[in-house]
Amino acid sequence: MGTVAAIGAWTDVGGFALAGVEVLAAEDPDTVRRVWEGLPGTVGLVILTVSAAETLGAAVTEPDPSGPLTVVMPR
Repeated sequence: MGTVAAIGAWTDVGGFALAGVEVLAAEDPDTVRRVWEGLPGTVGLVILTVSAAETLGAAVTEPDPSGPLTVVMPR
């Protein structure tokens, strides 16, 4: 089983650290892209803020057996 990561602004994802989620704070689109591209292969689930998901595009949230499962936090 893989680990869980959360990508987005610290104020939106920081609390997930309390549940053992690897929080990858990304405050701007360039950082979101860099963090996404640098995800370790052990990550099985990625929680994205709406802003991070919009930055990465729809391809990231579509099912892909070769990548991690992604979910987008509600607004």
